[in-house]
Amino acid sequence: MKLLIADDELLTREGLSSSIDWKNLGIDQIFQADDGLRALHIAKLHEPDIILSDIRMPRMNGIELVERLTELLPDTSIIFMSGYSDKEYLKAAIKLKAIDYVEKPLNPEEVRATVVEAINRRQQVLRSRQNEDLLSMETESNLALLLTKPYRDNSPQIEALAKELSLCLSPESGFVTYIVKLRTEEPISVLIKGIRENLKSFLKNFHINAVYIRMHAVYHVFHLIGEGGAPSGAVLSSIDLFFKEQFLPFGFFTMSRGDTVSGITRVYQSYTSAVVAIQNSFFFPSGTLLTPDDARGGFTFAPEGTAGVENDTESFADALEAKDSDRCMAFLDSLHQKYNKNYGMLPNQIKDAYYRLFNVLNDCRQKWKLSADFAGTDSSESIIEYLENCFTYEELHDTLAERTRRMFQRLDASVPEDNVIFLIKDYIAKHYGSDLLSIKEISDYVHLSASYVCTYFKTQTGQTLNQYLTEYRMEKAMHLLEDARNQIADISAKVGYSNGNYFSKSFKKFTGLTPSKYREKMLG
Repeated sequence: MKLLIADDELLTREGLSSSIDWKNLGIDQIFQADDGLRALHIAKLHEPDIILSDIRMPRMNGIELVERLTELLPDTSIIFMSGYSDKEYLKAAIKLKAIDYVEKPLNPEEVRATVVEAINRRQQVLRSRQNEDLLSMETESNLALLLTKPYRDNSPQIEALAKELSLCLSPESGFVTYIVKLRTEEPISVLIKGIRENLKSFLKNFHINAVYIRMHAVYHVFHLIGEGGAPSGAVLSSIDLFFKEQFLPFGFFTMSRGDTVSGITRVYQSYTSAVVAIQNSFFFPSGTLLTPDDARGGFTFAPEGTAGVENDTESFADALEAKDSDRCMAFLDSLHQKYNKNYGMLPNQIKDAYYRLFNVLNDCRQKWKLSADFAGTDSSESIIEYLENCFTYEELHDTLAERTRRMFQRLDASVPEDNVIFLIKDYIAKHYGSDLLSIKEISDYVHLSASYVCTYFKTQTGQTLNQYLTEYRMEKAMHLLEDARNQIADISAKVGYSNGNYFSKSFKKFTGLTPSKYREKMLG
């Protein structure tokens, strides 16, 4: 089971987390939130079974939080905590059917007993409510999975499951498969559940049913079944638009629609044609819908093969060696024209080609003594990690082009830097995310004593090595905070702080704002 502790006091959250043997109660995952808005985000993402929530919290209080979650997580048990004897809050808690209310200062034994009661009540509710829903969803998923395979191999099971779901399958029934590819692999069943319910309501207007299954973490497969025959072009256009609107909040996504077919025996054809189309999605911008007609025959290897990739690498290297920015950008423009919306290569071929180009760029950066810039493309290991996470070709190409532009800007503005200072800064840029990074480690890298490195760095730059390291980490943290997908606790670890509380204090000292306030300000 999963537990969410929502309280703006760090000591309360940590105290509850450590003072009770949660595993013994069957709770194996514990999440923490420092305000109501953050708690709402975590609850949507992870679907906790029990929420221990303070009533009074910044940005969104406990009552507002639970009101927002009532429809999304109707079976989640709520326990309110507060040090305030406020009758109005108590009345609101009772109306929301919070099963209990524990007062601060908290007594661990009282909290434990209350949670045990919540677990028992939740299990009773789940037995009566979820059994039917889960059985229906499991049946639907089993049918959806079988429809991704040839009908002749599974016809008895398909017909039995369709009957169980009261689906009318006739030779005239129309079928079409949609596949949505998301960037995220995180648990998002609450959000997908909402989309499925919206989809079924929407499709009723057209006498169409849908069955769904999630495959390989990021692929969401929807088989649409038209009782009165295949959907018309106008209906398909409406459904296309519906899917785009529903998945827009996810940020990065691409879609494919398979062939429209008649008869249950041909569903596999629709599914496989959607698979071929979605495989091309890497070469198209996020939000694009692809169909089999777009694919023009699917993947074939580019005729130029490895030789073409090597020629591109040499061309880019020559332009960089000549320090010719116009030539470099012209080369990148031609590369974009060749690969964008391209059906002639596989995504891994393109990623291999760009891996070489990123390495060439990094080699020149080091040769020109420019310190590492953005994390993610400053070493062979980090380049590989970045490429694996790249969702579209557009994203990949734009990153390389931006790195190239920035490097030439820094080259034009740079004053030749002392070799030792360059090595120190470059080492920090590559290792700032380690909480074990120390002056001794840096001094060993440049083969000098720690005391000499500190003195020399201060003399050459006007700031201490620790000041530079802190400033570097804080700038990286500010950049990460501007993306709402990055959790503050994760950002702390990414910039080299194992202690989240110390990170928050350091960040506030540097910027004048706490990380959460800074994010709120930047994201409006």
